[in-house]
Amino acid sequence: MAGASLLTLLDDIASVLDDVALLTKAASKKTAGVLGDDIALNAQQVSGVVAKRELPVVWAVAKGSFVNKLIIVPAALAISAFVPQAITPLLMLGGIYLCYEGVEKVVHSLLHPQDKAHLVVPGAPPPADITKAFDTSGPTPEETKIKGAIRTDFILSAEIIAITLGTVASAVFSTQALVVASVALIMTVGVYGFVAAVVKLDDAGLYLSQRHGDGVLHKATRGVGVAILSVAPYLMKTLSIVGTIAMFLVGGGILMHGIPGAETYSHDLVHSATSGLAGALGSTINWVAPTLINALVGIIAGGIALVLVKLVQRILGRSNKSGGSNEAPH
Repeated sequence: MAGASLLTLLDDIASVLDDVALLTKAASKKTAGVLGDDIALNAQQVSGVVAKRELPVVWAVAKGSFVNKLIIVPAALAISAFVPQAITPLLMLGGIYLCYEGVEKVVHSLLHPQDKAHLVVPGAPPPADITKAFDTSGPTPEETKIKGAIRTDFILSAEIIAITLGTVASAVFSTQALVVASVALIMTVGVYGFVAAVVKLDDAGLYLSQRHGDGVLHKATRGVGVAILSVAPYLMKTLSIVGTIAMFLVGGGILMHGIPGAETYSHDLVHSATSGLAGALGSTINWVAPTLINALVGIIAGGIALVLVKLVQRILGRSNKSGGSNEAPH
């Protein structure tokens, strides 16, 4: 009897693990697009960091991401179990924040094109025009980058966990917990491992380009190194642009999904506009148009959010000034 019970237990465990593996695979497919945006955004966040600080910055953001998951996974499971209707509003707030950050980055780059962050390497001479890095009253530029990247990771992680929960909604709670935890772990290791590889690509190219030897293999290795060095700067610029665009796509997509009837209206609008088109052109427009609509919604939402934030800041600034001027002298 004991042997039969053990075999039954092992069979149950194998069945659960099989379900977890299948559901994890299905959830990973659904979150693949957001993972791509996550990689682009995080590579953008660490761009501009001096070479010696790239991996420490990525590691700091990765640790923050693990902390995010420790908060998000239990909270998401609890919300899903007790208040499932709260998931969509919370995601929409995160989507608005992503759109706001995207618009703020674009506006800042247009108004201050010469403004670039200077990160300080320990032991390096201080830049003549930068004193903020040595101002102990506030965060350094590097700390600001890390905090911004962790905030962005929190929102994207919440969306990925929400998508995963939607995939496993019909499963038992234990399976839900295992799948969500598995996706969270795989996502964090995969994203930040890839980001670390991207930011150190130029160092790898430099190493290969400096290999000595006259053989064909050595010459080919140096050629590969030179090619990597040529491509790496453009790759980082491209990732920076893609990361900003991803903010609008992801944020706009969250809003479109959360606003009742918005996705249906968008689908009907695209379908009616392309009903007279056939073949590859119609298929291409049907595929591209929803993405463009998400981006447009993201830009509009981010612009409105930025205006509101600036108005609130101005009102609070005026109230603080007026409050200070009405204080009685000591």
